[in-house]
Amino acid sequence: MIDIHGPLARLIERVPPPTETIDGRGDWARAEGSLGTALPHDYKQLVETYGRGDFWGVLCLCTPFGDDNPVRLAADLLDDYGPLRESWPEQYPYPLFPEQGGLLTWAVTDIGTRLCWLTAGPPASWPVVIWSRDDEYERFDCGAATFLESWFSGRLTSELLPRDPDLAPWFDAAIPRDHIYLRLGDGALPYAERLEILRDALAPTADRGSYEYDGSRQDHFVVAETGWQLTYETAYEHQLRVAFPPADSARARHAVFTAVDRMGCAVQAIQTVHGTSSWAPHSEG
Repeated sequence: MIDIHGPLARLIERVPPPTETIDGRGDWARAEGSLGTALPHDYKQLVETYGRGDFWGVLCLCTPFGDDNPVRLAADLLDDYGPLRESWPEQYPYPLFPEQGGLLTWAVTDIGTRLCWLTAGPPASWPVVIWSRDDEYERFDCGAATFLESWFSGRLTSELLPRDPDLAPWFDAAIPRDHIYLRLGDGALPYAERLEILRDALAPTADRGSYEYDGSRQDHFVVAETGWQLTYETAYEHQLRVAFPPADSARARHAVFTAVDRMGCAVQAIQTVHGTSSWAPHSEG
């Protein structure tokens, strides 16, 4: 049972979990036996609550479950980095699990930063160590759930794990998604007005960040009711990128093409980048 006054309850209030978890349930005794260590209780609750997926689009929780889990909780750091440590010992100030008190990765980021436990003492007292791909380290004397809740709330700051204070945090479960790119003609309206029309047509939506450089823009957002992920941009070319569960293909296609019509933009090309969906040119009357 989750402590209603604890860090995980506060995290759930701030970052709603999915209705169904991916790789979040399994035999904990078997998982701990395979690793050769007990695991912190708060981590087990994190896995069962959120499962595999992305926090804030950058941080993925490792779980010990799932046959095709690409971020499986594993005792692999010594095998992966032990030989490198022999040549550059100064870059590895901590032991590597399964060495006694060694680092054990419990989450990874999109740029290769690892969130680890320092497995010294009982699991409930394991501190968090951030290990960057540049072999820089930060230590925080708290557990995984407290770390995440404090990071999202802004009470904890990290040089190695920056956060965007202007964006509300979110979690996306690692469900299969089809990805389709639509190359668009410019139309008569300016970019900002086209973006407003697009988001109004798909409303309600939530921000997922934006980028602007030298006259080019890239805006990320999500359709709140469906979880469809969209990027509208001129950073590479004028295009709209859409990611959605395969079962939503027909509904997403209709909604997106309707929105593009309102923007006054012609669809010049359609590319399925990942998945099985194939969107033919717009034909609804």
